[in-house]
Amino acid sequence: MPRSERARLVFTDVDETLITRKSLLDFLDFYSAGRYGAEGARRAARVRDDLMARTAAGLPRADANREYYRAWRGEPVAAVEEWARRWFTERSAAEGFYVREVAAELRGHRAAGASIALVSGSFRPLLQPIADAVGAEHVLCARPERCGRVYTGALIGAPVIGEEKRRLVRELLARYAHIDPADCYGYGDDASDLPMLAEVGHAVLVGGGARV
Repeated sequence: MPRSERARLVFTDVDETLITRKSLLDFLDFYSAGRYGAEGARRAARVRDDLMARTAAGLPRADANREYYRAWRGEPVAAVEEWARRWFTERSAAEGFYVREVAAELRGHRAAGASIALVSGSFRPLLQPIADAVGAEHVLCARPERCGRVYTGALIGAPVIGEEKRRLVRELLARYAHIDPADCYGYGDDASDLPMLAEVGHAVLVGGGARV
């Protein structure tokens, strides 16, 4: 798609927008089974099933996001980062890892000189390899708290969903005063992405293919 030469930022959600997987749950399974074997796989399944059941029963997604990160309490940061690299290498080699149309759009934006920002409730060990692969300069994401070399299970700040995505997008836009938000693009797949998409002039809801 041809782009004008005006400077712009492009914001994109990640899970089920840029990639076809739910990175947090998929990585929990991958890490737990890989590092701890069958017992780890069973523990991950319990966490996942509990989160899905509680979300279906009405637990707000932001609270579910916090609950997810509690599962990482005591896990070594270095081990998580190493297994995240393995996860990306294995998953990205498989057919259908990326949402093809969105990945193509991002390549077009980059070719026109735009800066790409990933905006996700996932965390940096999973997102940085994706950012490197698609040429994203910015990663706006959850920040799990650390104590020394391990995760505490808490988050620093709010889960990156809904209004927190809006806040982070506004914060980044404020750093680029020469860029008009009306010239910027946003991609998302869920109602929780709408606050982020409302901050840009060109918003695309992925899935149904409809313009917002």
